Amino acid sequence: VHEHGLANVGVISVATLFLLLGATGKSAQLPLFVWLPDAMAGPTPVSALIHAATMVTAGIYMIARSAPLFEVAQSTANLVAWVGAVTALFAATIAVGQFDIKRVLAYSTISQLGFMMAAVGIGAYVAGMFHLVAHAFFKALLFLSAGSVIQGVEHGHHHIEHGDGEPFEPQDMRNMGGLRSRMKVTYWVYLIGALALAGLPPLAGFFSKDEILADANMENMGVYILLAAAAFLTAFYMGRQILMVFFGKARSEAAAHATENPPVMTIPLIALAGLAIIGGALNLPGIHKLTDWLAHTIEHVHATEFNVLVAGLSVLFALIAIGFSWLLYGRKTMKEGDPDPLRKILGQIFVGMENKWWFDEFYDFLIIRPYVSISWFLADVVDWRFWHDWFHDSVLGSAYRNGSQWLAQVFDLGIIDGIGNGLGNITNWGSQRLRVLQTGYVRNYALAVLVGGLLVLSYFIFG
Repeated sequence: VHEHGLANVGVISVATLFLLLGATGKSAQLPLFVWLPDAMAGPTPVSALIHAATMVTAGIYMIARSAPLFEVAQSTANLVAWVGAVTALFAATIAVGQFDIKRVLAYSTISQLGFMMAAVGIGAYVAGMFHLVAHAFFKALLFLSAGSVIQGVEHGHHHIEHGDGEPFEPQDMRNMGGLRSRMKVTYWVYLIGALALAGLPPLAGFFSKDEILADANMENMGVYILLAAAAFLTAFYMGRQILMVFFGKARSEAAAHATENPPVMTIPLIALAGLAIIGGALNLPGIHKLTDWLAHTIEHVHATEFNVLVAGLSVLFALIAIGFSWLLYGRKTMKEGDPDPLRKILGQIFVGMENKWWFDEFYDFLIIRPYVSISWFLADVVDWRFWHDWFHDSVLGSAYRNGSQWLAQVFDLGIIDGIGNGLGNITNWGSQRLRVLQTGYVRNYALAVLVGGLLVLSYFIFG
């Protein structure tokens, strides 16, 4: 853009704003994020492949590939960073209050996408793409492991006498507990994925997340603070999930009878766990293999040097968050029907987290209800009163009736009937002229025969 003198900042700013809008919807950023948790209702392997590794990250990758445009439109780039940072923290707070094992991971995905969005917004394209790849490893692991947990709990529910006919929610973490001893493989791989997401060394999430935090610390302190807070909550809600699902005592008969899944399901989890462990090697400090690869597709990429202070603080905050989660959920065993310990502390704040800060109600009030009201208004005024009652019945109906009357008077009566009556009149006139030949007297007919015979005879004699 710069080399060819095409840097019209105003036009590029407008273009990048629309690119940001598209990426916001595609990568589930504020305020267009509500679809992603609902999409998790599909099969868990689909969630692992599409929502953790491929589809939702397309918006982030588009912005990274459009780096020359966003470098010109710095105001839009700053907006990208702030949208990502706010989304990361906002979604992390919602994940803290969820009880559905897959919805925790869904809002975690939105939060991690916010990390990536913030990274490309501040120009840290390598860090953003690094986290995109690392996140694919451990989030796919977590989704598939969650599916293993759900499958194991469902098996336990089916093994209970008369259990098939009872209502039961196998994804509710309040119905789990104590699965560490019954699903050992799933527990260990889930723990690896959770620690990678929390950003503890030497797992992949530690290197990618802390590279984003290091870049944010240098480029935009406000973005760094929001991302650091989101990272703290990430470690907390993953600790909460691990403790609610795998530790303590079983809080349902289904959890007490849960069984480990066969190797056909656990072997892929072990493979992904290995990638979650070694995935950080893609861009280790001093090696930067990912940086060299991205240099061929994204211009002006550079890797940030490892910041010991930022990394140390990140690990410290993660450990503190995990410690808080243990104090609330691990020190005292939760029993079936017990309220969430965090609800007792936060009160209505926890209710807000559990209800997604009433974002669905906000959408319903701001968009859906006005849309329905406008639709009813348009249906009543435009469709029924204007189109049906006035235009259809009055205008079109009157035009149809007048046209029909004109066609009846002019075409039907004037032309069609005129032709028919005219032919009848001609026939009547001809018949009136010809009927004089029919007198009814025999002498007249004999005279006609005589004259005719003489004419024929004359023809043969003189002809």
